[in-house]
Amino acid sequence: MTKRDYSLLLEGSGSKREIGVLLLHGLGGTPLELKTVARGLSSQGFTVSCCQLAGHCGTEQDLLATSWADWFASAECALTELEARCHTVIVGGLSFGAMLALRLAALHPSRIDGLALFAPTLFYDGWAMPWYRWVLWLALYGWHYGHLGMVERPPYGIKDENIRSVVMNALLSGKAAEVGLTRTPLGAMREAHKLVRDVKRRLPSIKTPALLIHPREDDISDLSNAHMLQRRLGGLVECLVLDDSYHIITIDRQRDVVIERTADFIAFIERQRSGKVEHSVQPAAMLAVR
Repeated sequence: MTKRDYSLLLEGSGSKREIGVLLLHGLGGTPLELKTVARGLSSQGFTVSCCQLAGHCGTEQDLLATSWADWFASAECALTELEARCHTVIVGGLSFGAMLALRLAALHPSRIDGLALFAPTLFYDGWAMPWYRWVLWLALYGWHYGHLGMVERPPYGIKDENIRSVVMNALLSGKAAEVGLTRTPLGAMREAHKLVRDVKRRLPSIKTPALLIHPREDDISDLSNAHMLQRRLGGLVECLVLDDSYHIITIDRQRDVVIERTADFIAFIERQRSGKVEHSVQPAAMLAVR
């Protein structure tokens, strides 16, 4: 049976149609976790692409059969396809998807005009992560332990109880294509760790303007992940701290704030490209949404 492709492409409209946004989902996740943000940006006229990374939207075995290089190749292919439609391209990502976006900007700086990083994950160190994660990390490079993994557990990255209930029901029903896997295999986490190490050493070289949006109460990746990026990225950085969301900010309570601030950032990038922004503009201070 041929596996379904859950990639999304939402055509823009009007004068913003040729401003493209590529959104990359997280490790073990799916493009549908970005659907709400994609629709929100598309409704404002932007063309939005949410690609499906290699090995995702299937079984654990499908994911384990791929490497970080395969996932990155998926992102590069989606970038090329979006470039054919748009003169301006912003690349964004949720969680591990933000790491892929950063590597794209590091390797292809002339092709990417801005970065939108949602709850970027360098380390799995959020408040809800299990204590035994340290045991798993010790076994990270033991090849025969690749079948072990990190099991999804409450609150599943979602603060809103109603949305969490829908996601939990989908998880229990085995709908990996809709909400992702119930467990991330250690072999896949090992591959993700390799890419993160590669990205960390490239951070100072990344001059692309970036928007960081991270929840203060992130249950998967602590706010310190955003602080590290804010310190080490080489270009202009705006950091927005959400006060009523958990990790999956693209579907949680403040998803409308994510859409609004991302749209504002894209508009800033377009003004910058057209020379309508003064060079003296400074990065925005750390903000909190209340």
